[in-house]
Amino acid sequence: MNQEKIGRFIAECRKEQGLTQMQLAEKLNITDRAVSKWENGRSMPDSSIMLELCSVLKITVNDLLSGEVVTVDNYNKELEKNLLEIVKQKEESDKRLLKLEIVLGVIAVLPLIAAAVIASVVPMEEWKAGLLVGLSLLPILIATPFALKIEQKAGYYECQKCGHRHVPQYSSVFWALHVNRTRYMRCPKCGTMSWQKKVISKD
Repeated sequence: MNQEKIGRFIAECRKEQGLTQMQLAEKLNITDRAVSKWENGRSMPDSSIMLELCSVLKITVNDLLSGEVVTVDNYNKELEKNLLEIVKQKEESDKRLLKLEIVLGVIAVLPLIAAAVIASVVPMEEWKAGLLVGLSLLPILIATPFALKIEQKAGYYECQKCGHRHVPQYSSVFWALHVNRTRYMRCPKCGTMSWQKKVISKD
């Protein structure tokens, strides 16, 4: 999707409706700065307000994502193109999140490694060494819920029995036995417990 084209289209539609940026922002309960960012191609409208925005501008979501009014002849073609682009963007976003999870894990473990080395090399009382190692566990305890949330939301888990791909509940991910990004969970479709692999695409 071309953000600049979409931004110009939003501006054109807004003007056709006789609205200023401020008036459009008020109708959507957002700031006029957000509208300005859309129209300058610096950001996209959030999915939570797309329908309302399209209603105010009297266009379809397909028109909005295409950056132009889509004709009846080209409607299905443009819709498919826009849906594929949305799927592609989600997959790229999920890949970035999974890379972030690795970075988060490394950063969280480094203090523990450093503390263990210091405690074994530098002479100190046992309670101080224990305290040092204990404190070094805090980053891991803080990072773990965020890492698990990424594991839950980014991509999908594939059932080894029926092949169904799904986004599990947070509690399922939290309690599941796992090896790296493969987790032993129940499939919501066939009900079978299996080692489910993390995959990026839905199909």
